[in-house]
Amino acid sequence: MFFVRWLPTVLGFPVGGWLAVQTVGSVDGPLTAALAGLIAGAVIGTAQWLALRQRRVGLRWMIHTAVGMAAGSAIAAVVTDATTTVNAVAVTGLITGAAVGATQATMLRRSTRIAAAWTALVSLSWAVGSLITANVIVDAERGYVTFGASGALLVTVATGLALRRVLAVGRDREPSGTPMPRPVAAAHR
Repeated sequence: MFFVRWLPTVLGFPVGGWLAVQTVGSVDGPLTAALAGLIAGAVIGTAQWLALRQRRVGLRWMIHTAVGMAAGSAIAAVVTDATTTVNAVAVTGLITGAAVGATQATMLRRSTRIAAAWTALVSLSWAVGSLITANVIVDAERGYVTFGASGALLVTVATGLALRRVLAVGRDREPSGTPMPRPVAAAHR
C-alpha cells in the first residue's frame, strides 16, 4: 500500500464525527455513543477501505470499523460516564481504538503478534489523537464521538506507516505464513 494513498483518510475522522453529531447529537451515554460510533466508524472505515484497495479485506473493513467503533464508544461511555474531561477523552480514545484495532486486526490475516501490535497501535494512537484534539478543540463538552483533524493527522500517519509495513510483510507468503514457491525460470532457448 502506498502511504500517500492513505493520507486522505484523515478526513474520515472529522467528517464522520460531524455526521454523527448532526444525526445523533452529543454523546451522553452508551446508546448515543454506540449510534454515533456506528456512523463515524462507517465513514472512517469507508475512507480507509477506499485507500487500502485490498481485495482480501473488501467492504468488510468498513463494517468491522463501524462495529468496533460502536462497541468501543459504548463501552467507553460506560467507563467514563460520557464525560469530556481531558482524562475521560483519552480513556475514550484508548478503549474505542482498542475495539476498532481488534476488529480490523481480524482482517489482516497475519500472526497473533501482528494482530496484537495492530490493536495496541490503534488504541494508543487514538488515545493520543484524542488528547491532541482535547487540547485544541474549543467545545469538547459537546460530546463528540471522535477526535478532529489535529488528532486524526497523527492517527493517520501512525496507522498508515504501520499498515504499509504489515501489508508488505509476508507479501511473498501464503496466508498460512508458509513461503510461496518461486516460479520456475523458463529454459533458455
